[in-house]
Amino acid sequence: MRLFEIYTSIQGETQYAGLPCTLVRFAGCDLRCGYCDTPQAFAGGEERPVDAIVADVEARAVRLVLLTGGEPMLQPDLGQLARRLLDRGFEVMVETSGSHDVSRLPREAVKIVDVKTPGSGEAHRMDWQNLARVEPKDAVKFVLTGEEDYRFARRIIEEHRLAGRVQLLLSPAWGLVAPKDLVAWMLRDHVPARLNLQLHKYVWGADATGV
Repeated sequence: MRLFEIYTSIQGETQYAGLPCTLVRFAGCDLRCGYCDTPQAFAGGEERPVDAIVADVEARAVRLVLLTGGEPMLQPDLGQLARRLLDRGFEVMVETSGSHDVSRLPREAVKIVDVKTPGSGEAHRMDWQNLARVEPKDAVKFVLTGEEDYRFARRIIEEHRLAGRVQLLLSPAWGLVAPKDLVAWMLRDHVPARLNLQLHKYVWGADATGV
């Protein structure tokens, strides 16, 4: 597997925000979202066998694990890695762009499916069947670059009847949407979603990596 980095910190986002977490980041991504904050993971990394990654995670002794990227679904052995970690008692999350079939993953893994908004420039790449594949433990995330993206997210939530069926996360794109503005829109429209801030950026700064 093409591993970019592995480190232990807090989970910066999602319904698990703030919890101690080991992050396993893979290199390579087939999208180029305009707001991407990890372009360093587009390339590079080093080949590591599944056994070595599992051993590294186990040595850190943190039960929550995030498999991310880049785009982790590009790794052919991702499902095997998730299965191995689950069988060892880890709680496993996989953060994906939503452009790849998440049914390849073990059902017990928590899928964080990032629906690409118009502001990302990659909305046309979404595999919409993924919204039928998620379960209540999973999350559907929208990164919003403005109020147009927010209206898009509301429409997708309504059209796919996501409220009450899955965790819903609305994320203000860093530097593009003020969190207080997103909160105002959510309260105004009674949106059944969670404000999803990137806690790591508030703790260590927007440009910090490996934290």
